[in-house]
Amino acid sequence: MPTTLRPTSALLPLFALTALTTAGLAVPAAAAEPPALMLANVHHDGDTIDLAAYWVSEKLDGVRGYWDGHALWTRGGTRIAVPASFTAGWPATPLDGELWAGRGRFELASSVVRSDDADPQAWRALHFCVFDLPADAGTFDARLAKLRALFAHGLPPTLRLVEQFRVDTPQALRAKRDAVVAQGGEGLVLHRGDSRYRAERSDDLLKFKPYDDAEAVVVGYVPGQGKYAGLVGALEVQRADGRRFRIGSGLSDALRRTPPPLGSTITYRYDGETANGTPRFARFLRVRDER
Repeated sequence: MPTTLRPTSALLPLFALTALTTAGLAVPAAAAEPPALMLANVHHDGDTIDLAAYWVSEKLDGVRGYWDGHALWTRGGTRIAVPASFTAGWPATPLDGELWAGRGRFELASSVVRSDDADPQAWRALHFCVFDLPADAGTFDARLAKLRALFAHGLPPTLRLVEQFRVDTPQALRAKRDAVVAQGGEGLVLHRGDSRYRAERSDDLLKFKPYDDAEAVVVGYVPGQGKYAGLVGALEVQRADGRRFRIGSGLSDALRRTPPPLGSTITYRYDGETANGTPRFARFLRVRDER
């Protein structure tokens, strides 16, 4: 395993980095225990599944949110500073959804969620798009029926119900995905109708996108060379399984000047893996940590 890369002393002032301890990186803890959310596996072209068993929806390019009935939380367990006007009239039942500003507007959604200002004007750009009832013990078919009944009685306009529909064939599923992507969306999500809400990653929930993506933690920086001298040339990241690798593609000049903090989680895209298990053509997508 390669040695953890740390910024040189010349780069430390530029990056205003989190302090390093003698044992390694000092990573700030989340404000609370992360909510127990259901997570998706990946569906690829050619994978065989019983499509008739699944509901399909658009995969929204936003910030995952959890409403516990009283407060709004990030996936990482940080309470979101949200204006009272945004959540006024929301039901007391827990809701799982996405804070969304529209296709191709992830950076806007992320910046609003990260802010401590709770500016009502800024929050007008967002909606909480609901796709599940995490505290309900029924199947997804039953949970979806309850969600539709809940929204049929009228809820504040800041809440939206994510449309769920059926697709008959792999060809139709691929065509729907490609149509969503062509319009600036990310892809699709497939949710098995007879599944219970489980706080784990499983094939009951699948994401179907035109590329693979995954998450990794930033553990170091590689100094840039040439036109990137004095900036970050690449991030060194570590996956949950302990494998480390570098990501240089996809970083904007602004991110090279002020890179994601050590200990933060990023999302990257890639095209399969090499023979030794390293992501092929890894490219930075975004910082996943909302705050």
